[in-house]
Parts: sequence; structure tokens; C-alpha cells
Amino acid sequence: MKYIKIGNTEKVAKVIAKFTGADLFKLEQKNPYNSDYNICVKEAKKDLQANARPPLISLPKNFENYDEIYLGYPNYWGTMPMAVYTFLEAFDFKGKVIHPFCTHEGSGLSSTEKEISQFAKGSKVSSGLAILGGSVDEATDIIERWVKNEL
Repeated sequence: MKYIKIGNTEKVAKVIAKFTGADLFKLEQKNPYNSDYNICVKEAKKDLQANARPPLISLPKNFENYDEIYLGYPNYWGTMPMAVYTFLEAFDFKGKVIHPFCTHEGSGLSSTEKEISQFAKGSKVSSGLAILGGSVDEATDIIERWVKNEL
């Protein structure tokens, strides 16, 4: 089993921030999933089945000042981690543009763009970017093209 210090989604977020100058904010659960991938996805499945809304350590400050949000998440079980729903339900997204991106191991974006639209009512959700987790370190060019709306 391979353990990584910085998760694949966080790596992509840092590349996006480099190209856009965006601020970074990491959604962190008060009770994080296990660092072992297999246990982690089991925990994520349990939360999904319970339709849980795990509490977050904190939420972004001055959220109303942001017009565009790059929302990144790993795709677990064909959807976003339930903590992302906690975030989406915490704010008014009316008039905001959300650029979703995910890392995955074969599921792509699934229906997450549609789910974001449903939970972030009034937002405009752009076409998302899905990157295979094992390809993140070689994805800088595709991330840049996506950010520049060239895909």
C-alpha cells in the first residue's frame, strides 16, 4: 500500500492556485477518514449510506467575497465525500461560479457536476475536470488547459 503525505486532490488544488492566484482552503472533517485507502473508502461508503453530514473543523471566512470557487474532491463511490455536502449546505451560492474537479480511480466525475448544481442552488457549475489519481503528478498541462478553458 502506498501512503502519500499530500493527497492527490490537494496536489491538483495547488496547481490550480498556481495558475489562478486563488486562495486555498482545505475542507477537513473533525473526525478524518483513516489514512489507509481501503479503510478510508469503507468509511466514506458508510457515510454515504447514512447520508451523513460530517462536521468540519472550520469553514471559509468571508465566503461572500468570492465569485468563483474551484471545488475539489476525491470521487468516492460515484460521488463526493459527504463532507463536501456539509460545505455546500453551509453557504448561499447564488451568483457564484463553481469549477468542480476531482481525482478518482476510474469513476471520473460521475454525476457530481449535477449534484453540485442541486446543492449549490443559484450557482453556475462549469464543466469539471477529472484526473486519475495515479496521473496527478503528470497532469500539470491538462490542469492549465482546463483553468484557461481550453479543454
